[in-house]
Amino acid sequence: MKKLTISILLSLMASLSVLANEIDIDSIYLDEVTVMASSRPKQVILPQRLSGSELHTLSALNVADALRYFSGVQLKDYGGVGGIKTIDIRSMGSQHVGVYYNGIQIGNAQNGVVDLGKFAMDELEAIELYHGQKSDIFQSAREMGNAGSIYLQSRKPYFAQGERIHTRASMRTGSFGLANPSVSLDINLSPSILTSQHSTLNTQHSLFLTMSASYLRSDGQYPFRYRRLTPSGSVAYDTTAYRHNSDIQAVRAEIGLHHYYSASGYWRLQGYTYWSERGVPGAIVNNVWSNGERLEDRNSFAQFQWQDNFFHRYHIRLLAKYANDYTHYRNLDTRTLPTNNTYLQQEVYASLIQQVNILPSWDISVAYDLQYNDLTRQQGISGLRSSPKEHYNRWSHFCSIATAFNVQSYLRVQASALLTHINSNTKLTPAVFVSLSPLASLSSPYAKALTINAFYKHSYRYPTFNDLYYTDVGNAALRPELARQASVGLRYDIPLSSSSSSSTSTSASSSSSFLMTLDYYHNRVTDKIIAFPKGQQFRWAMLNLGEVLINGIDASVGATIRLPLRFSLTPRVQYTYQQAIDVTSPNDSYYRHQIPYIPHHSVSAVSGLSYQSRRADSYGLNYSFIYVGERYSQQENIPANYVPAWTSHDLTIYGEWNIQTIRLHAQLEINNLAGTDYEVIMNYPMPQTSFRATLSIIY
Repeated sequence: MKKLTISILLSLMASLSVLANEIDIDSIYLDEVTVMASSRPKQVILPQRLSGSELHTLSALNVADALRYFSGVQLKDYGGVGGIKTIDIRSMGSQHVGVYYNGIQIGNAQNGVVDLGKFAMDELEAIELYHGQKSDIFQSAREMGNAGSIYLQSRKPYFAQGERIHTRASMRTGSFGLANPSVSLDINLSPSILTSQHSTLNTQHSLFLTMSASYLRSDGQYPFRYRRLTPSGSVAYDTTAYRHNSDIQAVRAEIGLHHYYSASGYWRLQGYTYWSERGVPGAIVNNVWSNGERLEDRNSFAQFQWQDNFFHRYHIRLLAKYANDYTHYRNLDTRTLPTNNTYLQQEVYASLIQQVNILPSWDISVAYDLQYNDLTRQQGISGLRSSPKEHYNRWSHFCSIATAFNVQSYLRVQASALLTHINSNTKLTPAVFVSLSPLASLSSPYAKALTINAFYKHSYRYPTFNDLYYTDVGNAALRPELARQASVGLRYDIPLSSSSSSSTSTSASSSSSFLMTLDYYHNRVTDKIIAFPKGQQFRWAMLNLGEVLINGIDASVGATIRLPLRFSLTPRVQYTYQQAIDVTSPNDSYYRHQIPYIPHHSVSAVSGLSYQSRRADSYGLNYSFIYVGERYSQQENIPANYVPAWTSHDLTIYGEWNIQTIRLHAQLEINNLAGTDYEVIMNYPMPQTSFRATLSIIY
């Protein structure tokens, strides 16, 4: 430990010693909250991104629903509003996915899985998905350890001249007893303002207070069809029933204080709390239509960020967080042993990131993260004495060094190395990202639009507390996972025309554009840890598969097309092919079989038609389609484990009107338009056709 600490200090001192000449800083943009300079190396590989009207007019109640429209993503959804929702990126597993809220990771040392159904869409400004890691060296060390990352950016306040207060009230209702009111309040506490959403920050002091709260309830009793065939092909079951124990009540509240004290410096303090009490919908097996599992969650955290630059060459960012998560799990089903378990997680996290601009096109950064996790668990049987409390804790250290440079406008390269030290395990994982514009010297913008991207990296996942210690299913002999990722791709992104038409918060850019991407990736995971429900959804079984080989292709085509008479069309199609096979041992019956719940083919398509009047009223129609191919629920790809393909069609109609100082937004969503009976997870039926209606008043 002493050697590790000394090496970190030496790295930080070395970065400080190279401060030299000054360069000009262009501006700081609120939508990225990143200090930008014209000659600094930028991100090498751009993320998949949903923002603005495209994000909020999707048929998506929460973050998990929105992520279905990204390529290379598999969503595990156990049904209904209250069902647990997790994500898998390029078949690497949910525990390899880092989820970040305003730049700081949402942790879960207990099982390593973040339930994305907990995050509502109302207060989000953008969702970004990165493969490998964010190719930006000015980031925390822990961010460089993920095989894939999701960044959630909360809505930021924007004030016009003289404005002091913004309020927003919204009510959403719909099928299955859905009621979802929300309210937000933004207060400008200083004379500094932003003139528009995309303007640069005023150099005067700017202090903003943001507050929001929402309530969600649903009885979750949706109809479904249950149909099963025998191995011979005859019908074993074919009936219609209602889903039970899928109800939920949830409350979310947030508060944030944002201070931008100069053109390059800011700090932000945020508090977040979430409470839910829900039924855990069980599997429909053996003619059992309901169960008695209940889950109560209380998740709270406070986080702080500070960023500035000095001497115009030295950039610094400080992150800190405290999180407290309480889980109460009960199984009241009389057919099984009644269970009454409680879990309390606490996390303390701090990160120091430093970056130095050595030359106009060459940067170096170092980062050190310290994380402490604590889990207290008490297990019991309803009506009987509980077992003694069990206590586990873990110290984690992350230290990274990275460099980035540009070669004129042709080549951008970033390289990093991450040292991870958890308990007595230490691992060094490298990463290299490259972006080449082979035709950048040509005058034609169509030639300059072509980019070739590639990356190679290692990522390391240490087993979670549940993986190691969980009663009945924990496996103390689990080995850490090591993943090696390689990817190469093409990106063709070109503006086709521009327009001077005005835009609003719900309109897209005023220029037509075309974007096409194509990526091939090869991943190899050694000692892969697989987690899947074992009888009860809350309990997971863990095992090392040994080695998994993953090959895949992601392709996407999208455009923004400006039509006559102030209409706009925004079509986008994404396709993913994946082969993720177990190659541990030829002696296994499932050797070279596709791993559970990974389809070979999946497609998503979104198309929106919008109209904006001269008085800035707007109307829109949004259609989305999802196809997920056939897959298998267990390691052996045999008929008994077969899960058929499924499709979903969704439709959204919305309108916005200005009424003096008030903006009114109304939206109607029709989900699963065709009423398809399908399952994302075997024996967990999804809802048929459902409706949601939203009315928002913005002042």
